[in-house]
Amino acid sequence: MSDAKKSTGCGCHTEDGFSGPWWRFPPLRNALTSGLLAGIAYLVSYLGWIGNDGEVALYILAMLVGGYYWVREGLEELIRERVIGIDILMLAAAVGSALLGLWDEAAALVILYSAAEGTEEYTYARTRSAIRALLDLAPKEARLIKDGQEVTVPADSLIIGDRFLVRPGEALATDGIIRAGNSSLDESPVTGESVPVDKGPGMTVFAASLNRQGALEVEVTATFANNSLSKIIHLVEQAQDRKGKAQQWIERFGQRYTPAVLGASFLLIAVPWLSGLPMEAWYMRAVLLLVAAAPCALVMSTPVAMAAGIGSAGRRGILIKGGVHLEHLGMIKVVAFDKTGTLTHGKPAVTNVMPLQGGELQLISIAAALEKYSEHPLARAIVADALEKGATPAPVIDFEALAGSGARGKVLGETWHIGSPGLLASLNVDLSQVQESIDDLENQGKTVVLVGKRDGIIGLIALRDQVREGAREAVAGLHAQGIRVVMLSGDNKRAAEVVAKTLGITEVRAGLKPHEKVDAVRELERQYGHVLMVGDGVNDAPALAAATCGVAMGVAGSDAAIEAADVALMAEDLSKVGEALLLGRKARRVSVQNIVFSVVVLGVMIPLALTGILSIAITVLVHEASELLAVANGLRVARRD
Repeated sequence: MSDAKKSTGCGCHTEDGFSGPWWRFPPLRNALTSGLLAGIAYLVSYLGWIGNDGEVALYILAMLVGGYYWVREGLEELIRERVIGIDILMLAAAVGSALLGLWDEAAALVILYSAAEGTEEYTYARTRSAIRALLDLAPKEARLIKDGQEVTVPADSLIIGDRFLVRPGEALATDGIIRAGNSSLDESPVTGESVPVDKGPGMTVFAASLNRQGALEVEVTATFANNSLSKIIHLVEQAQDRKGKAQQWIERFGQRYTPAVLGASFLLIAVPWLSGLPMEAWYMRAVLLLVAAAPCALVMSTPVAMAAGIGSAGRRGILIKGGVHLEHLGMIKVVAFDKTGTLTHGKPAVTNVMPLQGGELQLISIAAALEKYSEHPLARAIVADALEKGATPAPVIDFEALAGSGARGKVLGETWHIGSPGLLASLNVDLSQVQESIDDLENQGKTVVLVGKRDGIIGLIALRDQVREGAREAVAGLHAQGIRVVMLSGDNKRAAEVVAKTLGITEVRAGLKPHEKVDAVRELERQYGHVLMVGDGVNDAPALAAATCGVAMGVAGSDAAIEAADVALMAEDLSKVGEALLLGRKARRVSVQNIVFSVVVLGVMIPLALTGILSIAITVLVHEASELLAVANGLRVARRD
């Protein structure tokens, strides 16, 4: 059994993919040629056109052609790594059959095993090619704008800062930022989201996106080799090489089991020989054991399913960063969603500005001064509102972000605080005069931010975020799968509960600082089992890391967010969470089916081989058929139900 990551021995590596017809794939081509040679040997011998020596010569030639790749790999593994693999078992069985004079059965063994091995490697190669085919969606040429003129250049010659033109009906050559023009783009190759997205100047666009309407002038932000599409392909291929726990266990088992089978086969010859028993029957049983006990189907029980699942997910805009994470997706009992930026758009807008001292412009000027260095969505909304109203943020020194609660800094020589009511209350600031307003605004689902000093507050600002489209349907879909859904939020409890009620979420944990989200994830895991944490990237990294599996969403073009999570959703589409869970469950179910099937086959075949009931030809046929069935079943993971 050759490792899926190895070369086929012909310079055609499975990790490089293969997109041609099956009969051109070198291992399968050799298996087919070997079969034809063996067929000719049998036919000419049956017709009496050739003697026994000629027949044997043709069978030997068929075996040399058919076994070229897997015999070479088995010997390399034995010599370089000192590992007895399944290839060595099959080689010993073929040699043993030949020594018994069973040349036709030896050739059948080599041909069928070559066909099964070739089919396995071809499956992996096609899985690689399927994801690499995404690159073909990006044009190989671009209309470079140079000195006011259009020049057609190879796409891989574009450098950062170049500008190129994309006309209606054309695809983008690489990632960039729109500098002129408006259009609707189909970004499905990158995000998996088939609904076109309206884009205009200043907005990010991705390679292979199809421009549906207006002409666009795009400034290059990533070279062809490093654009979002190339990164997706690279990440998926890396993930397919990262093995899950079940696969690792099976491989460790195979490393011990395979030499044991070879040793048992040797004993079947040595013990009768030392005992002076007739040897022919025992030779036959030793050969049968080598074939029947070879764990090909077992070794193939999980890798094909995991590789197919990861590849299929990648084409849907779901990046699963290894087999272990795909396994975890199949075990999830509860999904914990961050609120801001995940269940909501993360683009809150100021709805109320209520000064208690001074005017509105003074309040928002101080607030903007304290928030202008923060990347939090609420902070950005306050700064944007101040600029819109013509308020210039005052200079600030000694700025300090207070994680999960607000910020402080010196403005006009005085230390000011901005943040949640809880932050100001912790400073012993009297909130009695605004508590009724706070309660009323929070009951409307708004987030309240207070601005003040230790001796009192000067006003409050209320903001509200919009629930993300499709969020309610996504939550309902998870409930339909039997998954418990929980909201984790740093926002106040009443604002979080309003959003949760809108979405049909009954369990809410609000007012959480980043480290408290980690504690909440661990508590959920103790209560319900495996937890999936869904956040909007780096800000939720601690909670994403603490969960059984962490999912960052809307990360197209964001290297940091992709690195922070076990699973990355390229689009801001919450339905992909349920889709990923269904895929994980299917992969896990298919893997278990294959493992059980493989163990049953071994349990039946080994006793039949030891008792000599089956012939070598039947044993080989059943053995290789079971391997092909495991491969075919594993490929079902990639199909959409």
